[in-house]
Order: sequence, then C-alpha cells, then structure tokens
Amino acid sequence: MDPEVAVPADKVTPLQQMVASCTGALLTSLIMTPMDVIKIRLQAQSSQFTKGKCFLYSNGLMDHLCVCEEGGSKAWYKKPGCFQGTLDAFLKITRSEGISSLWSGLPPTLVMAVPATVIYFTSYDQLTAFLKSKLGENETRIPIVAGILARFGAVTVISPLELIRTKMQSKKFSYKEVHQFVSKAVSQDGWISLWKGWSPTVLRDVPFSAMYWYNYEALKKWLCEKSGLYEPTFMINFTSGALSGSVAAVVTLPFDVVKTQKQTQLWMYESHKMSIPSSMSTWVIMKNIIAKNGVSGLFTGLIPRLIKIAPACAIMISTYEFGKDFFQKQSVQSKQY
Repeated sequence: MDPEVAVPADKVTPLQQMVASCTGALLTSLIMTPMDVIKIRLQAQSSQFTKGKCFLYSNGLMDHLCVCEEGGSKAWYKKPGCFQGTLDAFLKITRSEGISSLWSGLPPTLVMAVPATVIYFTSYDQLTAFLKSKLGENETRIPIVAGILARFGAVTVISPLELIRTKMQSKKFSYKEVHQFVSKAVSQDGWISLWKGWSPTVLRDVPFSAMYWYNYEALKKWLCEKSGLYEPTFMINFTSGALSGSVAAVVTLPFDVVKTQKQTQLWMYESHKMSIPSSMSTWVIMKNIIAKNGVSGLFTGLIPRLIKIAPACAIMISTYEFGKDFFQKQSVQSKQY
C-alpha cells in the first residue's frame, strides 16, 4: 500500500475488526485442532482415559477441560489405536476413520474460543486507538496497557460461560439443570462463584498478553525498518506473531502449569462432592510443585506449549492483520470511486 493512500488502522470499524478476528479464530482453530486431536489420541494410547478422569484440551486459542464419562471407546478422545508417532497417527486416523476425525475436538473451540478471540482482538484495537488519541502515536507503553485491559475483559466475560459449558459437558445436563446449578451456586456463594478458576487464568493470560503485544508491535516495526517497508507484509506479521508468542509462552508457562493443576483438582473435588480445601490457592499449588519437583516442575510441557502457541499466534495475528488490511483497501477504493 502506498503511503499516500494509506488509511489509519482506526478507520477500520469495530464490526470489520470483529469479522477479521472471527476469520482468524476460525482459521486458527481449523489448522491447530488436528494437532491436538492427534496429541490426545497418542496420550490415550499410552495411558487409557478412565471414566471420571479429566484432561485439558487446548488448541492454542483456548483451554477446555474435558471429562471422560463414556465407558466404551466411542468418544473421539478414547478411540483405540496403535500409533508409532505423530505422522503415523495422522496417516492411520485419516485412512481408517476419515479426514474429518482430525477435527473431532472442534465444537468446544467454536463455542468458546471464537467469541473470546473476537472480544479480545477487537477490544485491543479499540483501546489502542483510544490511547493513541490521548497519549500520542509513539507511546511505547500503549500495547502493554491495551493488551492487559483487553485480556482482563475477555477472561472476565468468558470465565462464567466456560464454567457452565464444562458443567454441561460433564454429565450432559439439560439447560434446566444448568439453570438450577447456577442459581444454587449464586445463592450459596454469591455471583463470585461463577468465576472459579479466574485468578490463575488471569495470572497466566494477562502477563502473556502484555508481553505478546509489546513484542509483536516492536518486532513488526523493526522488521519493517530492516526491510525498508512502510507497511508490514503478511510474512512480517506471521514472523512477529510467532516470535512474540513464543517468548510470552515461555515466561508464563509456570502459571499455565498451575492453572492446569487447579482446574483438574477443582473438578475432582466437585465431582466427588467434596469441600474444596484452602490449599487450592494458586500460590500454594505453585509452592507444592516446587517442593515436589523443583523449579523445573513449573516448566513442565515447555516444548508442547511452544509447538502449539507459536503457530497459533502466527496464524491468528497474520490473518487478523490481513483482514484489516483488506477492509482498509476496500475503504480506499470506495472513496476513489
């Protein structure tokens, strides 16, 4: 795009930002879901998922707590196989069950991750435009502040919905039973009870968001300057997203480990109708992990997290930026004619 006809980012409407982020979330889900389906099938092969056991399903966009309730092997995460590795699993699943089996875990992502991503990215751009109008275009702290506020909002809005979705999934509750569960929880513990698991999610996602957006904007600007470009290309956005996502993923991994443990432990206590002990706090769980496995225990699963987060961030942000650029060009063309 020529500098003479460049349209500022804030000329993209909120609706257009929502469309761009929705497209990015859908594309990321479609590409990343098969990777996690294969990973879970490999895990189920080495350690059978028993009834009542829960595991975390995540495709780089959002985490979902899945609970094994079927005794047989019909569920997508419990189908038997004899796989020698990732590529072997990919070939055997597609050959014996059809290519569609690789997207068996997609529905929960579409229900939760897509709206959460739309809220997050649209809020970030709107907050960035507002802060730039108040603080100036060159204020380097804007991506950090906008990222933190946008993530706070997205996590807070989605957290109760995630709790309800997990409850519905666990024993196939009807909407009436879910309404009764919510009403009982609110009457006993207040509205705050709908945000169980909110604190570890915030401790992981808010720092991730701050580091991600700051590094992304800095890398994008640096790569543009090195390339002598006025506007970032698709590959610059893709590379900046992958690198900034990787850095943020490594730094926030301890909180991801704690969040996973807290979610699974909460489910175990609730499913057995046991009172949740005070030792379930985020910091106590972190101390227990360090006491048992050392500091390295807080970085369990680093490689799988990087393999998942880096491409997910790259696909999401590059698609989102491409979508916004498309709407900007459409706006310019409509004004010319």
